[in-house]
Amino acid sequence: PMMHSPFYLQNPGIFLLAVGFFRAFPVHSRGERGAPCGELKKEKGIHRLEAMLFALDLINKDPDLLPNVTLGARILDTCSRDTYALEQSLTFVQALIERDSTDVRCASGEQPIFAKPDKIIGVIGAAASSVSIMVANILRLFKIPQISYASTAPELSDNTRYDFFSRVVPPDSYQAQAMLDIVTAMGWNYVSTLASEGNYGESGVEAFVQISRETGGVCIAQSLKIPREPRPGEFDKIILRLLETPNARAVVMFANEDDIRRVLDAAKRNNQTGHFLWVGSDSWGSKISPVVQQESVAEGAITILPKRASIEAFDRYFKSRSLSNNRRNVWFAEFWEENFGCKLGMHGKRPGSPKKCTGLEKVGRDSTYEQEGKVQFVMDAVYAMAHALHRMHRDLCLGYPGLCPRMSNIDGKELLGYIRNNNSDVVCHQMNAMQWASGDASVPASVCSLPCQTGERKKVVKGVPCCWHCERCEGYHYQASEFTCQLCPYEQRPDQNRTGCQPIPIIKLEWYSPWAVAPVFIAILGILATTFVVVTFVRHNDTPIVRASGREMSYLLLTGIFLCYVITFPMIAAPGLAVCSFRRIFLGLGMCFSYAALLTKTNRIHRIFEQGKRSVAAPRFISPTSQLVIIFSLISVQLMGVFVWFVADPPHTVVDYGEQRTQDPENARGVLKCDISDLSLICSLGYSILLMVTCTVYAIKTRGVPETFNEAKPIGFTMYTTCIIWLAFIPIFFGTAQSAERMYIQTATLTVSLSLSASVSLGMLYMPKVYIIILHPEQNVPKRKRSFKAIVTAATMTNKLSQLASERPNGEVKTELCESVDNSSEYRHLLYHAHC
Repeated sequence: PMMHSPFYLQNPGIFLLAVGFFRAFPVHSRGERGAPCGELKKEKGIHRLEAMLFALDLINKDPDLLPNVTLGARILDTCSRDTYALEQSLTFVQALIERDSTDVRCASGEQPIFAKPDKIIGVIGAAASSVSIMVANILRLFKIPQISYASTAPELSDNTRYDFFSRVVPPDSYQAQAMLDIVTAMGWNYVSTLASEGNYGESGVEAFVQISRETGGVCIAQSLKIPREPRPGEFDKIILRLLETPNARAVVMFANEDDIRRVLDAAKRNNQTGHFLWVGSDSWGSKISPVVQQESVAEGAITILPKRASIEAFDRYFKSRSLSNNRRNVWFAEFWEENFGCKLGMHGKRPGSPKKCTGLEKVGRDSTYEQEGKVQFVMDAVYAMAHALHRMHRDLCLGYPGLCPRMSNIDGKELLGYIRNNNSDVVCHQMNAMQWASGDASVPASVCSLPCQTGERKKVVKGVPCCWHCERCEGYHYQASEFTCQLCPYEQRPDQNRTGCQPIPIIKLEWYSPWAVAPVFIAILGILATTFVVVTFVRHNDTPIVRASGREMSYLLLTGIFLCYVITFPMIAAPGLAVCSFRRIFLGLGMCFSYAALLTKTNRIHRIFEQGKRSVAAPRFISPTSQLVIIFSLISVQLMGVFVWFVADPPHTVVDYGEQRTQDPENARGVLKCDISDLSLICSLGYSILLMVTCTVYAIKTRGVPETFNEAKPIGFTMYTTCIIWLAFIPIFFGTAQSAERMYIQTATLTVSLSLSASVSLGMLYMPKVYIIILHPEQNVPKRKRSFKAIVTAATMTNKLSQLASERPNGEVKTELCESVDNSSEYRHLLYHAHC
């Protein structure tokens, strides 16, 4: 904006010279539909204009500042339009253009005289950056210094292009940094920008975008531009465009006052009150006009304004202005009508006003008044020019009163040097209290994506670093950083918040577990039963039944049965070096004792009867001593294997984190166990199972032995049942390898299988004998001894009779059988004793 009105002081007796400079103001807004000017700007135009006049009055009255020199001004209205301002600025450079009079002739033949306008030595203004740029391009051609009080475009800082331009306000790059700091402090990382077309708006937004990119952390959702000549409905379209990114509620605005008002009006018209979070530049500042009658939609806006102080002297001056004492301001009458809502006579510019102005109205009494935000900067610009002239006068005129010859024709470049040597302070000001349209004290959000919760990582949308998807760190992963999940070490799991790792709890089979109670209960019953049998046999050690059972082999077999029960306890006990050692030693030893004794017994019976078929001579190694040697030889193989195992891989404990590594880390457990693999377990039990299978084979071969001869039949039933137990054990044991309760199931299955095997042997081989010993002692009496030959012959005859019975009809069999019996009374006698 520009405006200029020359005025001079004349005082008799004092020689005064006047120095004029030009002033640009946006007295009126930009016109519509091709009109250059629109409605009057009361604050931005009239207040600033009066501030310049007030500053000139103070300077001209100050005896210490430019003594005997009067400053005057020529004021032009820019109508907030750069092209119009350019046209206006051409009027005051005419004085600097030398006219060619060779082609001009007067009728009288005299030389023509051209009246030159007053020479302009400097320009104060303009307000809008676009206008200042237009004017600066002209002024630099004529070397006229220019000081702006409101133009903040960063482009104007280019001293190579705008070398005669200066300003008393910081550039928009500072303002853009301040606005970015505000946006960051509010936690808004997703914002839109809105700029008025022109240097001010576009440069301001460009500075904001550039700084935000360099700093990072703030993304631009949309960058919209308001055209110089907006079409009808243009602002509604802008609001709808902004709503396309609803999460970007914050809108950073570098727009002129008129555009701001129309944007707010469009937001209100589209029912978006309270949605947008406006961040306005200094063009909004603390002005009232953009928000009049649309305060609700502007509530909560944050605007930027350079640090300023309210000039109380100007308030007194302006309130004292009236139509009678302020005729030098050619627009003051129009202001009077606008300010008081009245009309001045027939030529008033306010048609249809309901009342006429009396001229007695008073500013601040009959109308609201608040000092416009840049009044101070207008006065600073005027004083900056005045002080530059004062220092120039002091240096060039050396005390000469008034303008000395050296200053009669001021060199603009020299004056610019004095202007640039002026010092000023930069002060930062910010608001501490904020109020939002919602009434909530918490800061509303303007983010593309909400912050991820703990334990979630950000998966950034490509090209938009402020937008992301939150992905939870699943499984055994934890949130290592804002953008990454990492796998916890194998022995650890994520903590509750998934921000770190914690050790996986370690468990073992407890005595109170149901998987331990049942095996222990069975083992205790078996130990008691085995102890009872041993005690019974020891007490009746010399009775026929105990002796006929083979006392040495019986006690070895009972030892193996006892060990099969006892192994349950180290298998359930807490793993340690001693426990793991006991497990290795006794895991297969009990079975080895049992089946080595049974194998030796069944082998003896088989050899006896096979030998009986060929000869009446007794086979070798059937004595008790020989049998014991055979048994301990078989057991030594098991002990040798255990010894090699101890040497090759000493017993120790491990924590198995894979056994109960469930999909949900909360249920993951480390299992404390002895370092015995499934393969080692099979090898340890394999030899005993081999003995069991071999014993079963011999039991099958001796199935033809008489029912009560040397326990052949009970041993056979014992082995058949035992094989069934272990055949059921294998799929249960290995079929649960992938189960989360593998340790419990396998331990319980193994111990119960061992106990059941022992129970079968105990029940079928020894309980009938104990029954006779205790309840039927009359049957536990000695029988007449017979030779080996008689016993074998009786058994052989029994086999032959069984074969005949299967090959002949019933009558023939009976007849032959009777004949055979009648012909050999000795046979009958041997058969009786063999069965006994």
